[in-house]
Parts: sequence; structure tokens; C-alpha cells
Amino acid sequence: MTERKPRKDAARNRAAVLAAADTLFTRCESPADVTMADIATAAGVGKGTLFRAFGDRTGLIRALYEARLEPVREAVEEGPPPLGPATPPLQRVPALLDALLCFKLDNRHLALALEGNGSDSPYRAEHYERWHTLLHVMLEQIPGLTGSAFTAHALLASVRADLVEHLAGQGRVPREELREQLASFTAKVLGARPCGG
Repeated sequence: MTERKPRKDAARNRAAVLAAADTLFTRCESPADVTMADIATAAGVGKGTLFRAFGDRTGLIRALYEARLEPVREAVEEGPPPLGPATPPLQRVPALLDALLCFKLDNRHLALALEGNGSDSPYRAEHYERWHTLLHVMLEQIPGLTGSAFTAHALLASVRADLVEHLAGQGRVPREELREQLASFTAKVLGARPCGG
């Protein structure tokens, strides 16, 4: 019985920290404006709790990002078409990029905070490696397409958080227009017609 209480407290504290961090990052002008002290205060826990649970600010952001990304990952790994593994690459690649774009649009504050951290290159992030590997494998299955490793990087660059923020934030490009432009770009790269086009 005594072992369960700390685990419940830890789970409750973790949930409170993630909720507080999410709220603060959503409301801030710049992700750099949110400190660990701000998050601890908003969550009602000590700073030591944050550092023990997440290691550092980047670890906390990564945990929140990964929790939000889990439904996309599940859809890609086990879901039905167009994201699931049974989908042919010419349909799955655009669907994956669209899902990542929508995720970045819905979670711009987190994506910017994680990808914009100077000490943690987005190319070294676990999620980036996962998506690059998956895209690379899918692209290799498309006849006539060469340079699949580079192409995977180029396609992922089109959904980087800083670009999404520049277009959707400062540029005020509507969501559906961004999605259409991405679909058109992806189709050109793949040598295919965009869906519905």
C-alpha cells in the first residue's frame, strides 16, 4: 500500500506539470519566455519535482510533445488507411505529411519550443528520426524515385515548426491553403497527381 501512494502522487504531479506547461506554452509570445519556475508555480509543485521527473526544460517539452503525438504515431503504426501500414506509399506519404502538418499547426507552441531549442537540433530528435526512417522506407518503394534519404529530409523540411509558424503565424496563410500547398508540393516530388486533382 505505501508503494502506491508515491506512484499516484508522481502521476498526478506529472499530469499537472504537463497541463501547466501546455497552457503556458500556448499563451506565450515566444517559447523561450516560459521558464521551469513558471511551470512549477503553475503546476503547484517544486522546481525539484520538474527536474527529477523530466531532467530539464527540453525533457519536459519533449514529454509533452510525445504525449500529444501519440495518436498520430498509433495511426501510422497500427491504423487504417491512409496513414496505416497497409496503405500504398503514393497515398501514405502525402497522408503522413498532412498529419504532421496538422499536428504542427495544432501544437505550434510545443513544436517551436522543441525544434527551436538551440542545444537540441530537430534533426537529432527521436521523433524526427522516426519520421525520416519511415518516409525513407516508403519512398524506396516508389518506382523511379531516386535519392529517397534526401527526399525524406526535404519533405520533412516542409513541415518544420519554424516554417509552419512563419506561414500560419506571421503569414496568416489559412490552414486549408497550407494543406493544399503541401499536397501539391508532395505530389510534384513524388511525380504523382494530388488527391482530388
